[in-house]
Amino acid sequence: MPTTEPQPAFPPPAATPTPPAVPVPGDPGWEELVSAALLGTDRRPSAGRRGDEAAGALLDAAARRTLRRRAGLRPGPAAVPPAPAPEDPRPALPEAARRRLEGLLAGRAAPAPAGGRRGTAPDLAELLPQWLALAGERGFKAPPAALPALLDAARARTDLRPQALAFAGPRGLWLAGLNPEWRFALRGGAGTRGSLPDPQDAAGVRELWEEGLFAERVALLGAVRERDPAAARALLAGSWAGERAEDRLMFLDSLRAGLSAADEEFLEAALGDRSRNVRATAAELLSALPGSALAGRMADRAVTCVGLDRTAAVPTVVVEAPHECDDDMRRDGVTAVPPSGRGERSWWLGQLVEAAPLSCWPARFGGRTPEEIVALPVGDDWQAELHAAWCRAAVRQRDALWSRALLGRPSTPPATGPGTSSLGERAQLLATLDPAERAGWVAAFVAAHGLSEAFQLLGVCAVPWAEPLGEAVIDALDIARDAGSYPWSFSGVMGLAERCLSPSAARHLESLAALTPEAEDASPGAGAYWAEAFQRLVATLHLRARMRAELDSAPAKAA
Repeated sequence: MPTTEPQPAFPPPAATPTPPAVPVPGDPGWEELVSAALLGTDRRPSAGRRGDEAAGALLDAAARRTLRRRAGLRPGPAAVPPAPAPEDPRPALPEAARRRLEGLLAGRAAPAPAGGRRGTAPDLAELLPQWLALAGERGFKAPPAALPALLDAARARTDLRPQALAFAGPRGLWLAGLNPEWRFALRGGAGTRGSLPDPQDAAGVRELWEEGLFAERVALLGAVRERDPAAARALLAGSWAGERAEDRLMFLDSLRAGLSAADEEFLEAALGDRSRNVRATAAELLSALPGSALAGRMADRAVTCVGLDRTAAVPTVVVEAPHECDDDMRRDGVTAVPPSGRGERSWWLGQLVEAAPLSCWPARFGGRTPEEIVALPVGDDWQAELHAAWCRAAVRQRDALWSRALLGRPSTPPATGPGTSSLGERAQLLATLDPAERAGWVAAFVAAHGLSEAFQLLGVCAVPWAEPLGEAVIDALDIARDAGSYPWSFSGVMGLAERCLSPSAARHLESLAALTPEAEDASPGAGAYWAEAFQRLVATLHLRARMRAELDSAPAKAA
């Protein structure tokens, strides 16, 4: 499909040749003036003069000649003016919020403090994403004067682009077409959604699907899928054979949203795709549908490899990993060649178990619950491999019951947990739980183990943090300060707290922001650093509260 990027709205003016200079009696030519300047007026006198007088005469003659050259230039043809900027029907920002946006965009490019100390002032660059999210929730449009700085910010930070381009709206895209440095906005799908045809407009949808840019086509597929999943699959199937492999992969990945059993036939056909990455993605999506034929085939394979030894004194899980990776396994998405440092058989086993529906295991283990299955000992050192595969399956299938079993109690030391000791895997499992349960589990983990291992877990909690989680983080920071640690050991958590604590938590932090006498065994200067860090945290929370209040104030009057 055509993917030619839009050309600038108007071409640069054509160069107009400089008219030949008209000779003036007694006035040296330009070449003569250049020669005199290069050789010096001592060797090339000007109008018979020497010394300072000759140098002044040379400069006067050059000025006269330059003025005549400029005055004689003929104007070039007028450039074609750009098309008018499209209208943005969204309401304008309240005046206080507009000024706040200007300050955040200006602070984004402010130089870092000298000496590496952040001071007590809030970090405006880290508050800009939150401000954009709040403005987007309220449906405001960007002020026209702020669009250049907003596009510059999005060019510098890819994490800002979806929210910044959505806020910039159609005028932002129009402006991006006039500056090559902002062309990324024309390739990103976030800002194109407002210009898509109505999903019910069959002719418009077909035209954009056949002629649009890749980002527009991805956004169009998502919009049609939200309204009519069957129509989106038909759209994709109609051009599937002619798409590039990398495009097929991105289109297939877009089916994750709203994945259902109705997608199985299309995904099953994609298992025969000529691209290995496309086949692997199709298999992953099918394995997320526990009732799919692929999930059934994977379950049949997995249960032959993992079972229960009832003859042992204590019931034990026994594992017999696959001895080969046959063609049928490869077609179902099993990668035959393991990464460096991994054994083939354990690699194949992990792929089978993570793709098998978790519902197949209770029957395999005599009706035991997920908690009871995870608590069983595993023979021959297969526990880490098996539990890690179950973790990936729980995340893929969004199975909260298995996630709870694999997470275990938050008070249990991470290295001895029932399912996994990897904090990264625990964070993924937590994401399958509802926000309130997730925040409660992490709060209990922080209370039991402190903050040194909690950073990844805090990152998956809903913002703003629920009150129990916020209180647990504040208490843990207070304990770390009393222990005499330096605050930069917790700089990552402090940064998260600035963005994620509820602004109402500021009142609990006021007392911690005061400078307190240092204990004798404390690190030198730690008290001053902690006071500074807490003062910055309090100031940031107050600023976040003002940002929200400004966005909720009376909107600006239309110009």
